[in-house]
This record gives sequence, C-alpha cells and structure tokens, in this order.
Amino acid sequence: MTTLRQIELRCPVCDNEFKSQTVVSTNAFGGKRTDFHERAAGTQPLAYLIHMCSECGFSGGESDFTPATDVSPGLRQHVLMELAPLRPSLVCGSEKYEAAAKVARWQGLDQRHIADLLLRAAWCCVDEGDPEAERYFRRHAAGMFEESLQAYDTVPREERAILTYLVGELWRRIGDTKKATAWFDLVGSEVTDQQSQQWVIDAAEQQKLNPREWFG
Repeated sequence: MTTLRQIELRCPVCDNEFKSQTVVSTNAFGGKRTDFHERAAGTQPLAYLIHMCSECGFSGGESDFTPATDVSPGLRQHVLMELAPLRPSLVCGSEKYEAAAKVARWQGLDQRHIADLLLRAAWCCVDEGDPEAERYFRRHAAGMFEESLQAYDTVPREERAILTYLVGELWRRIGDTKKATAWFDLVGSEVTDQQSQQWVIDAAEQQKLNPREWFG
C-alpha cells in the first residue's frame, strides 16, 4: 500500500506556508502499463509527488519548495498572473502536474522534463476517469518528447530507443496508429546494445501488431 504523511512547505514565490501530503512508501503490485505507468495496490501515489501552493498555485516537487529555489522576476510574474487566478480550491493530480509543467517551462527546463510532467498528468487522468484530458496530455507529452529526441543533447544515447518506443505508444493510445507505427519502426535504429535492449524492439513490434495494455 501507499503510505502518506503530512508536510509543511513554504512557497518560494509568495512565501505562503501551507500543508501538503507526500509519499513515504509505495509499491508496484498493481503492475505496469505499456506506457510505463506503474500502478500501486491501494492508493495511487502520483498525485502526492507534486505539491501546489494554496495561495499562488506555484507547483513542483518537494525540493522546489526550498529557499534555494531560483525564482526569477519572470517566473514570479507568470505564476502570479497565470496560475494564481486559476487555482481552484480543490486540486486533482493532473492539475498539479499541468501547473508544474508550466512552471518548468517558465524556468527554462528541457523538453524531456516538461514531457515527463505532462505524461504524469495523463496518468493521473486515468485515475480521475477523464479520458478527454488524458488524450490531451498524452498528445502534448508526445510532442515534447519528440522535440527532446530531435534536440539530441537532452536524451542520452542509450535511452533514445526507450523514448522512441514511448512516443509510439503515446500516439497509439491517443488513437493515431499511423504515427504510432512510424515511431515503433524507428526503435530498432536507436538501439545501442542489442542484447540488453532487445525487449524494447520486442515491445515496439508487439504494440504495433497486437497491442497490449500491460507489460508481463
């Protein structure tokens, strides 16, 4: 099961002190989907790995709520102008990840980091029962992952095959089989170690021809 505990955080943007819940421990007994969405038995931990300021809406991981967090005037203005007015009183996991992705973009972080946040927003939408929002976040995550692969310097060479597979799987789950197939077909050319990465080639072939929802 997932164990949570309450923590106290101070927002680096507006200096607001607030309480949030964070994950102490979790498990992977719920299995892993073919888009790498790892499921826990019991409470799903994802929504508790990102925190949102209850005053201005600044969002990020626990380490983002420290005095060491660099808050530029531009970032502060974006948060106060764009997040604060939209902040609802009750926030679901996907909304926190969406806000964290915006903050990451305003901080100038790389596309892959932003894509990871958007993908987790999509995973939260699965738990929230919102398929339309799930497709929206998957589409934007796929686009950002594509940009990171095109940039070359943001993705280590040994990780390119896995990320290429993931882009294909995201497009498959969105419903665009043409784009999914094109990305699955690229996986083999990105493999750096045939022995250790054969599973990625096999997964791409599986999802292209006879897709499954779960690994294993």
